[in-house]
Amino acid sequence: MTGGGAAFSWNLITDLRTMWEFSFMRNAFEAGTIIAIVAGIIGYFVVVRRLAFATHALGHVGFSGAAGAVLFGVNPVYGLLLFTTSGATGMGLLGRRASNRDIEIGTVLAFMLGLGLLFINLYTGYATEAYSILFGEILGISNAGVIFTLEASVVVLAVMVLIYRRLLFASLDEDVAEAKGMPMLALGLTFMILLAVAISIAVQVIGVLLIFALMVTPAAVAVRLTKRPLYAVVASVLVALFATWVGLFVQFYAQYPASFFIVSIAFAIYVAVRAGQALSARWSRRNVPALVPEPSAGSGLA
Repeated sequence: MTGGGAAFSWNLITDLRTMWEFSFMRNAFEAGTIIAIVAGIIGYFVVVRRLAFATHALGHVGFSGAAGAVLFGVNPVYGLLLFTTSGATGMGLLGRRASNRDIEIGTVLAFMLGLGLLFINLYTGYATEAYSILFGEILGISNAGVIFTLEASVVVLAVMVLIYRRLLFASLDEDVAEAKGMPMLALGLTFMILLAVAISIAVQVIGVLLIFALMVTPAAVAVRLTKRPLYAVVASVLVALFATWVGLFVQFYAQYPASFFIVSIAFAIYVAVRAGQALSARWSRRNVPALVPEPSAGSGLA
């Protein structure tokens, strides 16, 4: 396998040193690590709050924002942030409870996608920067991009630390939290905005169309491995980091998009965990001794 101007030698130490000589790979690993940590933490709450569809929708909303930014000659990242945060605010205000959230999310998504279609049709050139957001462009991240990613991530994580306990309680038992007078609307809206910012920085790695790979799949693996929230968050981050690091390493030598490898690795881990749990449950059922009823006194059985 070859890629990045170097040949894979099967000596991992040498291969890592070779890869690390390129500044674009160092930037990719730095940004990818930051994003994987944020995505792993945010992703846990996405899963327990049943916001997978919202994550998918906000990614597409972000593309519309990027298209609008290109139309007006602005950096696509700013348009991405504007539209994802606006869309998240609308979803948070309209869909306060999980039972009716999908309808509101779909309504906001349809409107935002309509705007994106309008922007693309109004733009007379070729919107390369906007289209790159569809699949991610992690190898094109500059030093400034890494710094921006770090700054945005620090803000997201700082807010998450402040609301972690209340958000966890509200996520695990919505009815009880509301009965206790917790500010459900404020918590939900704050988390939706944090999710929007996290998606805006994550699309640099994985792209709009594949956002599930980092935002949902690692957390879906984690909640199957443990029921304890803190352990699940750590497991989610580890899975996201593993998929990102290995995906970038393989991409450097295989000459295929990093997004494909990151998605494939995360999906393979999820399938392996599901299969392992299914086999374990089947084995347990097979080895449980059948319960034989005790003979009654008048049955005549000795």
